[in-house]
Amino acid sequence: MNLTHLLRTVLATSSVAFLVACGTSSTSPSAAQQTLGIQQIRNATLKVEYAGTTFLIDPMLAKKGAYPGFEGTYNSHLRNPLVDLPLPLEEVMKADAIIVTHTHLDHWDEVARQRLPKGMPIFVQDEKDAISIRQDGFTDVRVLTESTVFNGTRLSKTGGQHGDDKTMAVAGELLGSVAGVVFQRPGHKTVYVAGDTVWNRHVEDALQQYKPDVIILNTGYARIQGLKGSIIMGKEDLLRAHQAAPKAMVIGTHMEAVNHGMQTRKELRDFIAEKGMDAQRVRVPADGEVYRF
Repeated sequence: MNLTHLLRTVLATSSVAFLVACGTSSTSPSAAQQTLGIQQIRNATLKVEYAGTTFLIDPMLAKKGAYPGFEGTYNSHLRNPLVDLPLPLEEVMKADAIIVTHTHLDHWDEVARQRLPKGMPIFVQDEKDAISIRQDGFTDVRVLTESTVFNGTRLSKTGGQHGDDKTMAVAGELLGSVAGVVFQRPGHKTVYVAGDTVWNRHVEDALQQYKPDVIILNTGYARIQGLKGSIIMGKEDLLRAHQAAPKAMVIGTHMEAVNHGMQTRKELRDFIAEKGMDAQRVRVPADGEVYRF
């Protein structure tokens, strides 16, 4: 067995093959089919490389400080996004398809509307969002179901709620509906992107139904002034996922990029250590960081 073959064998059989710098990928078609790549871009913006197809999720693409802070939320005097993209915009936009879990500014912004190719396939949660995005000139907008298929990968829409019941009773019209998505394909890891939801029955149902190998949670603990609790998940929810799916990789994202996010990466990492969670399967990526499994 030569060195090249040995390396390929090790990478193919390891549960977590390696952690790489941005942009590194295999040139072997068979390796590409088996490789899962997850890149934290900024905020909730991610790239998921799945079975040779690259999905850009929730693109917020503006330069630092392009938008006012969200009115009525904590730290609204700060301008969004709080940080610049970690990569050139042209690199971020390289993808085969886009998934927009909902159309709030920090998940689908003006720069995304203007700069992304108008013919690129875009998957959305419902027909309302599809109509809105089509009005921006996009010509291939598809509504996710529980059995959508793209390039041989099954994309399943999951439910969510952008705040607890009390929050939704007060601010539900503003917060609107949200969704997550599950990636599935025989012979590949199952990936669950929960989206902008609090921990509730929708999340528990998704974990039970799909039994994901990788769980991505928005854990920035974003808050609205005058309301108790958060409108997305936080550190305690990361712990819940770690306990509910003891064999899964759990990734916390959507932090340190918008004004109302109240939880930092350091706080989350300190909490992981405090609770004795397995650091090999609980990750908090920096902007631009890539995981390959």
